[in-house]
Amino acid sequence: MSRAHRAAQVMEPGGPVLVAPVTAREPGPGEVRLDVVASGICGADAGMAANPSPASGFPITPGHEVAGVVAELGQGVRGWEIGERAGVGWFGGSCGWCAACRSGDVVHCPRRQIPGLSYSGGWASTITVPVNALVRIPEGLSMAEAAPFGCAGVTTFNALRHSGAEPGDRVAVLGIGGLGHLAVQFAAAMGFETVAIARGGDKRQAATELGAHHYIDSAGEEAGQALRELGGCRLILSTAASGKPLAGLIDGLVPHGCLTVVGFDGTPLQLPLGKLVMHARSVTGHVTGNPTDTEQAMRFALASGVRPHVQTAPLEQAGEALKTQQAGQARFRMVLTPTA
Repeated sequence: MSRAHRAAQVMEPGGPVLVAPVTAREPGPGEVRLDVVASGICGADAGMAANPSPASGFPITPGHEVAGVVAELGQGVRGWEIGERAGVGWFGGSCGWCAACRSGDVVHCPRRQIPGLSYSGGWASTITVPVNALVRIPEGLSMAEAAPFGCAGVTTFNALRHSGAEPGDRVAVLGIGGLGHLAVQFAAAMGFETVAIARGGDKRQAATELGAHHYIDSAGEEAGQALRELGGCRLILSTAASGKPLAGLIDGLVPHGCLTVVGFDGTPLQLPLGKLVMHARSVTGHVTGNPTDTEQAMRFALASGVRPHVQTAPLEQAGEALKTQQAGQARFRMVLTPTA
């Protein structure tokens, strides 16, 4: 039987984030409903909240970093039990029959679903999702810690481990925010000589505490030149929203080095092609991972001590928490707690 819940929603174009009562949607065949315990705030959520014409219409409920408890099972669902700890991330389901799905690359399914975009997201006390999007949350992680693995955690984990860089290689992380603070930890734990790049000297101590071996203040020196002086990087992972620094960072790559972008603001990237071609450098993009990737990221975190640094806020403060995250004032991920 459906029961009353709450959700943080945008009711109209340009409207504020408001908390309103909602009715839990009973899961259909192949779906599972979760009672949400924690839901992270990602930079992409701001774009979803500001969407003037969402595909699913208004109201908009953002949220794609969700941790909760299985509350209801739809018809035909196997392998899950009511009361089990589970979550859903940016990957919120796929068609199951296209070429990408059939080859196991469900993340790039042209019909992929994203919570908050394809259906009501996790800034709520309830969410109903396709069972193939569910992630098992291991014991040892709190719900507030588990939630960011659905996007920030799995994205940075996968980008690093699939980069071709090997233990002992020098790897730089641009930006120390929601994604970047996890990327620095993962890079250090994977055995990379880790360089953190951010604006201002105030983040130096935080970068060191996260595991960085070097810190570059991009406000005080040219980051690409500083990386060259260190000997160059096999990989530069850009987690910052702005694409402006990227052209200068190319000089910090060794031959065959790669710049991988996981955070961006839509600004066109202008690069001198000669610096790519003459040194066999490359630029790539990377997005999220599938549910088993997310589970592996969490297991790696438990084994290595990597943890999201979170600030929690009740669901009723979703609007204020979003502003805090967007202003770069969170240290380092805002997480909503609907059941608090």
